[in-house]
Amino acid sequence: MASAALRQELECSICLNVYTDPVTLRCGHNFCRVCIDQHLNTQDETGVYSCPECRAKDQRRPALQKNITLCNIVENYLATQKHQDVSGIFCTYCIDSPVPAVKSCLLCEASLCDNHLRVHSKGPEHVLTDPSTNLEKRKCSVHKKILEYYCTEDAACICLSCSLEAEHRGHRIEILDEVFEKNKKKLRSVLQKLITKRKKTEERVQSLEEYWSKAQEKASGEAERVTALFTDIRRRFNDLEKKVLSEISRQEEQQSLSLSDLIQKLEIKKDELSRKMRHIEELCNLTDPLTVLQDPNTGDLCDPEEGEGDEDTGGSDKTHDVNGITGMLHAGFADLMTYLQTISKPEELRPQPPNARSLPSHIEDLPVSGTRYRSGTGDDVIVRTESVGGKVMAAGEGGIYGQGPADILLDVNTSGNNILISDDQKTATWIKIRQNRPVTAERFQYNQVISSRRFTAGRHYWDVEISGSHWWKVGMCYPSIDRRGRQSFIGDNRKSWCLYGRLLSNNMNQYSVIHNSRVIQLPPKISSNRFRICLDYEAGQLSFYELCDHIRHLHTFTATFTESLHAAVWVGEGSIKISGGAVAGRNHGCLALPAVCSLIGPIW
Repeated sequence: MASAALRQELECSICLNVYTDPVTLRCGHNFCRVCIDQHLNTQDETGVYSCPECRAKDQRRPALQKNITLCNIVENYLATQKHQDVSGIFCTYCIDSPVPAVKSCLLCEASLCDNHLRVHSKGPEHVLTDPSTNLEKRKCSVHKKILEYYCTEDAACICLSCSLEAEHRGHRIEILDEVFEKNKKKLRSVLQKLITKRKKTEERVQSLEEYWSKAQEKASGEAERVTALFTDIRRRFNDLEKKVLSEISRQEEQQSLSLSDLIQKLEIKKDELSRKMRHIEELCNLTDPLTVLQDPNTGDLCDPEEGEGDEDTGGSDKTHDVNGITGMLHAGFADLMTYLQTISKPEELRPQPPNARSLPSHIEDLPVSGTRYRSGTGDDVIVRTESVGGKVMAAGEGGIYGQGPADILLDVNTSGNNILISDDQKTATWIKIRQNRPVTAERFQYNQVISSRRFTAGRHYWDVEISGSHWWKVGMCYPSIDRRGRQSFIGDNRKSWCLYGRLLSNNMNQYSVIHNSRVIQLPPKISSNRFRICLDYEAGQLSFYELCDHIRHLHTFTATFTESLHAAVWVGEGSIKISGGAVAGRNHGCLALPAVCSLIGPIW
């Protein structure tokens, strides 16, 4: 039969089954993809590949091309076979052996195979349908005629006789096949809409999955960042704990040695006193006055306080209580830093408040209005001048607010990508090669960087040295300053103040001070590349000085500070170095947490 012959044509010569994913070799023979792959794998060792049917050889493994036409034929054949097998309907006229039917005739009420279908009548009254065992359903139950029409009002399939009866008379009657085609068209339209909705749903699902994946990656990155942050915090606190414990041990050892030496001296003195006491008792027991009065030690014994001084019992201010450090932990990190540096430095080397006797003899009497404070000796000391050009003191002697410079560390997390920060976080250098630092909300877009330390109270100062830069800015800013756009430059907004220097085309330097884009030109008599910045937070004053042979006042800004302040630098070329490193007295808790452990530094 035709179906049997077709099956033989569709069989793979290797597995003898109907093709599965048929592919074609260069010689034109077809095989299942899996079958031919396995066959060619066995020939890999020989290096010669041949067709299983014609034995055509090739030195290279042949490329397998999918036979699309044959693949479609196989799919149609398998679908037909499956339908025939499932339906189980056989030809009515094939009596000798059951042959699957391909069509059924509604008029003859018979099922036909391929052979009987060829000789079956082609008359219009013989209506052929897919094979069916219940042909009665295709006929009218009343008139036993083929259902050819459809009553749209009753939604019923009817025959010709039904359409003429009173039950359907006057109703809209349509041919069954036409109604079928209309319904199929509607169904296809609905199907297309459903396909479109499903596609949109799939795209939405894919978008949500991508968003979910990104959210998971972001959460993972944040978790790693937080873990690293807390690991660093724990490390810093561990380092701080070790330093504090080391300082406690050092003090304890120092005090123990001092007390041990004192106890030893007192023991010797006690023995001496006991000896004197015994001698006095012996003299008191004598009855001969001449013997007592002629004793050579009588004079010393009668004045026991002579030659005795106040002994240091360990209670003086030079000895610090070992519990002092732990007590300072409750007062804040800034106090702890100051305390550690104070107790670790020999008494004679600790910075003392400036007074009139310690000022150099060559200070000039200038007509300046300054801020004064009273030192421990009762002398008034000028600590800041207000007039331009005033010389205060020699640059190497104490300095403005003579308590030592504030420790300024540059925060690399705020640095622009063309600035290189030194390892000690004291120098900012402009470089052409951009650093691959991540873009964050706190990082400046341009060549700026601010300090990690912030100031919220007190009086502080620090020095800067300019090297090889044609234009630069140094000053202070609020932490809320913009980090992107031209409004982020220090001095070009309400949140920053700066001293600006640049080299003109005639090799002359020009200097000015800037706040809120308002520029004030300074006298051109500035020759030094070193400057001092002084802050009096409570007084609302920020001053700039030139460090030449004498410290010369340049300008003072006056403002009411509403936020904490950070040191800020802008580098056009070259580098800016911040000098100094000791904490300038009490800072009232103005250390940022990342700088706590670095500020403790090497203990004096």
